[in-house]
Amino acid sequence: MTYAAVDRKKSRWKETWVYIREHPWLYLMLIPSFVYLAIFCYGPMYGIVIAFQDFNLVRGISGSNWIGVQNFVDLFSSRQFTRVFRNSVVFSLLRIAWGFPAPILLALLLNEVRSLKFKKAVQTIIYIPHFVSWVVVAGMVKNILGPDETSMFNKLMSYFGLGPFNPLIDPSAFRSVVVATEVWKEAGWGTIIYLSALTRIDQEIYEAARIDGANRWQCMWYITLPGISSTIAVMLILRLGSILNNGFEQIFLLYSTYVYSVADVFETYTYRIGLMDARYSYSTAVGLFQSVVGCVMVFGTNAISRRISESSLF
Repeated sequence: MTYAAVDRKKSRWKETWVYIREHPWLYLMLIPSFVYLAIFCYGPMYGIVIAFQDFNLVRGISGSNWIGVQNFVDLFSSRQFTRVFRNSVVFSLLRIAWGFPAPILLALLLNEVRSLKFKKAVQTIIYIPHFVSWVVVAGMVKNILGPDETSMFNKLMSYFGLGPFNPLIDPSAFRSVVVATEVWKEAGWGTIIYLSALTRIDQEIYEAARIDGANRWQCMWYITLPGISSTIAVMLILRLGSILNNGFEQIFLLYSTYVYSVADVFETYTYRIGLMDARYSYSTAVGLFQSVVGCVMVFGTNAISRRISESSLF
């Protein structure tokens, strides 16, 4: 690390402490959140030791036998590990490819809308799906795409002379259904972050660009996108940090044994192994593996982002 980098780091910490001293009440308001995290998030982390034990419910953590990394050896040598790992990564990459740009595009489009009433109406409509539980969404998807010939999807297929088709039990179509429902449900909510980032861009820059003859597309490309690039970088770092996490509810409520080969991810695998088979130590090892990979991805992408664009999470 160069002397200049060390000086910048010291200067950053100095500015942070100055800000804390100037706004102490803002940081005091964070105390309840820190207490919550300490009790319900960091406190239970003591249970990580289960991953290195042959855990027994009767004996408890203190009385269970210590077996070292045997659970991890069993995980990596399992025939299902490759399938579960591949499915988790593929799902995450598909969600990043389709779901990550969606809120950015929506925010850019809404930013160009001049009618405030229309803008508020569209925002409300695209926000609502976020508040609908996955149980309800899964029920809607099953009714729309169900195998019954009276389902909306199969009625549409019949108009084109095609036979009944159920994407929920077809391995080649199931991933598309999962990604599409994810984008529909969460894209609108994600626009809030980018819309707030857009408000920080100085409007005088746009006025100067228009005077110089820039059109809307050029303003968006040369002013808007660079203006929210730091927000995009931070959100991408956080998203890559959860590359092995695909959420339990959505896939669990939509999948079946027909699509295990493409739908079984770490969350559903942990559920079956941990709760149904009562292999608590093994399932804890699976969760710890996910967390370690997530931490490595966060630190790695953060370092790359800081080196390339000087925008980083920390």
